[in-house]
Amino acid sequence: MPISKKTSGVISPKGSQDFISESPRHHHLQCHDSSSESLKNSRSSSTTSLSGTPEPFKQDNERVILLVDGKKFRINRSLLTKYPDTMLGKMFGPSMDRHMIQTNEYGEYEVAKGIPSRLFAAILEYYKSGYIVCPDSQSVQELRETCDYFMIPFSEKTVKTNNLRDFMHELSNDGAREQFESLLAIVIVPAMIKCARKGERECHLVALHDDDVIEWDDQNPPNMGEDQIQTVYSTDLNRFFKYFDNRDIAKEVLQERGLKKIKFGIEGYPTTKDKMRVRHTTGRTEAVYNYVQRPYIHMSWEKEEHKSRHVDFTCVKVKTDIDPDAEAATLVDPERDRNLD
Repeated sequence: MPISKKTSGVISPKGSQDFISESPRHHHLQCHDSSSESLKNSRSSSTTSLSGTPEPFKQDNERVILLVDGKKFRINRSLLTKYPDTMLGKMFGPSMDRHMIQTNEYGEYEVAKGIPSRLFAAILEYYKSGYIVCPDSQSVQELRETCDYFMIPFSEKTVKTNNLRDFMHELSNDGAREQFESLLAIVIVPAMIKCARKGERECHLVALHDDDVIEWDDQNPPNMGEDQIQTVYSTDLNRFFKYFDNRDIAKEVLQERGLKKIKFGIEGYPTTKDKMRVRHTTGRTEAVYNYVQRPYIHMSWEKEEHKSRHVDFTCVKVKTDIDPDAEAATLVDPERDRNLD
C-alpha cells in the first residue's frame, strides 16, 4: 500500500482522503484542521450517548474513528457498509445492535485488539480498492489470520504479495480443506457406516486407485490380521494424501467432526495371487500375493476408550471349615523358638 510521508503525526493513503491514520496525542483526536471547531465537529460526529453506547447513524457518509494499536483511523461509514458480509460491515451496518458496539469517552471504536496498526491499515485498503497489499513487515499467514478475523475473503482476487511461496501455501490449504470435505462425504463416511453397521467403533480405510485389480483366492486368502479393513477405490483420495500438509488438513477436519485416534500412513495391500508355496516349518501350503503401497486412514468414534477392554473378574472368597488343632499347629511362638535354640 503506497503511503505518503508523515506530516504532523498523520498518515494518509496516497491519493485518497477516504480514511486517515492518526497517532493519539494527549488522549484526544489530532485532526488535519487543528482548530477547535474541527475538533468539536470530529467529536460530535461519533454520535455517542453519555452511557458509551453509540446512537444510530444518521448518514451513510458519516465518518467513524477506529482505534487500533494506539493509532486512530477515520473512515467513511459508507466504505465499510459497502461490504456487509465483513465484520466491520456488520458492525456499522443498519442491522447491527448498537448495544454490541462500545466506544470510549471520545467516541472512538476500539477494534482489532492485538493486531498491528500497519496490518490494520492494509485491511482498510480492501474497503477502498477491493484488495489488500500484504505489508513487507507482516507474514502472509498473519495476513490470512487477520482476514479471517475481519471476515474478509482471502484469495488471489483480494490479496497481493511478493511472497508467492507462502501465498500459494495458504491457497493450497483452502483447496485441500474443500477437497477433503467433499471426499469425506462421498467416499469416507459410507465406509465408516459399513463398519458401524457391524458394531465396530473404529475404521481402518485403505485408499486404492480406481484401476487397481484385487483378485484373491477364496481357498487361500491373504492374512490380513485382526483389523477389519475397509477399502475404497478413489484415485483422488490417493493423490490427496501424497502431500504431508494435506494430511494435517485432513486431521483437522476429522477432529472437528469429533473423531479420535486419527492416524495416516502408507501400507502394503495384497492385490493378486503370485504363487503357492509350502512352509518348511509347518508343511502347510499357503498363497503368496503381490502387494501395492497405498495410503490408509485409521479413526475411532468410541466414547469409552478410556476403559479397559478386558473383562473384570472378581475373586469370590470361599469359607472353609478348618480343624482347630491343625490351625493351632501352624501357629509359631517366637519366644518358644528362641528358648529351644
